[in-house]
Amino acid sequence: MIRAALPLLLLATAAAAQPVSRVAEGCVACHGPRGAGSGSVPPLAGRDAAELAAAMAAFRADERPATIMNRIARGYTEAEIAAAIAYFAGLR
Repeated sequence: MIRAALPLLLLATAAAAQPVSRVAEGCVACHGPRGAGSGSVPPLAGRDAAELAAAMAAFRADERPATIMNRIARGYTEAEIAAAIAYFAGLR
């Protein structure tokens, strides 16, 4: 019985972890592996959650200059933004 439940437990654990990794994957394309920064694109890793939230809100409202971030930010739900912020703010 435990042997049969193990794959389901692993699948549930992987499914629960996916939303954060999917959102973060979209960010690391420009912001570098684990959000460490890439060239002129600033790092996200380890930044204050409130700072990241304010930046995303400003991008979504077109109140912060951007080449593409304003359009990208509007494509995420509030939950996805919160997950990405928690992920990157938690990296050290």
